[in-house]
Amino acid sequence: ALYEHKVFVQGAVWNIDSFDQWGVELGKVLAKRVEPALTEGADVPGLDPSTKALVAAYRTLKNASEN
Repeated sequence: ALYEHKVFVQGAVWNIDSFDQWGVELGKVLAKRVEPALTEGADVPGLDPSTKALVAAYRTLKNASEN
């Protein structure tokens, strides 16, 4: 609790909302694009190479565990 209090006080001093979670909200938006690739096996256009590789690895592991 001390760490959270420290973060709150620093944010108040610097006039920053220390608990604004814009990154979390952005992650939710981006996850909605990737979810069909994971749950339905659908091809999702516009994914970057890193995300495509992670989706492929997930599918490989999932298929191996089902067999």
